[in-house]
Amino acid sequence: MSQNLWVLTDGKIGDVAQCIGVADALGLPYEIRLVAPRKLFTYAMPWGPIDPKDAPHKPESPLAPPYPAVAIASGRRAVPYLRALKRLSKGQTFTVFLKDPKINSKFADFVWAPEHDGISGKNIVTTLTSPHRFSAQKLQDARDNPLEAIAALPKPKAAVLIGGNSQHHTFTPDNINTLLAALKNLSQTHSLMITCSRRTPRELATQLHDLGRSEGHLFWNGEGENPIAQYLANAEITVVTTDSTNMVGEAAATGKPVYGFRPTGSHRKFDRFLSRMEDLGVLHPFPGDILAPTYEPIDATPDIADAISKAIEQKQTSG
Repeated sequence: MSQNLWVLTDGKIGDVAQCIGVADALGLPYEIRLVAPRKLFTYAMPWGPIDPKDAPHKPESPLAPPYPAVAIASGRRAVPYLRALKRLSKGQTFTVFLKDPKINSKFADFVWAPEHDGISGKNIVTTLTSPHRFSAQKLQDARDNPLEAIAALPKPKAAVLIGGNSQHHTFTPDNINTLLAALKNLSQTHSLMITCSRRTPRELATQLHDLGRSEGHLFWNGEGENPIAQYLANAEITVVTTDSTNMVGEAAATGKPVYGFRPTGSHRKFDRFLSRMEDLGVLHPFPGDILAPTYEPIDATPDIADAISKAIEQKQTSG
């Protein structure tokens, strides 16, 4: 049994980032194992078996031994693989799943889910925000050692994290015009550090690029090292689009005011989360007055890692 940790996902950036955030908080060396089941087998996931091509004795199998002390998985395609790993290791690998698995939580030793998912169980832990890689130490290191381009920007600075169209949200032409007008107005008083996602509509991304490339502002085009930790750490405020609860939660780790732009669409889970963040004084409307105070940073990642450590200890003690 190897004393390391596996991260099991299908490679989605958000899933990988959450798993690594927890792995870092646990302080265990980790190895990323990607699952890539063929399309036929994905239809039955998370309930069905792994793809037979990934049997542990097969070359390049993500389940090839030696098995780790801990495995953290996320995403429905990873569910059968985590379940298989628990069986293959004869229960020696402590298995963790992040987010609602959509099946009985007993398939894993430990399940984490955000509070707004509304699930519960004996082995389920929930928190307000999701795990991420932006620990207090990482943010402090970024403040102490800012990138040259960021250090050169005049204060106050604003991190601008833009998402995009999703199952529940759409950036309409009116949304795009309103958001751009508000950002251009903010650019008169703040240095903008802008990043967008693969989901960002092209016409919005193009204009964000132009705004971020103008004097006194920055735009990350997705090339090179991801600067989001630097953006968050060195900004006086953060503007996010509320199509992503993860982005809102990451921004909350700074203790700095977060301003949320709401595109068209909603979902009761998102609404529950956003309302809670507003009640706590973390999230404020954008466009709106930039007058909000700071607050105690919110980061559930170390709490999740602590709960996992206690669950591992309890399992070892009980035999």
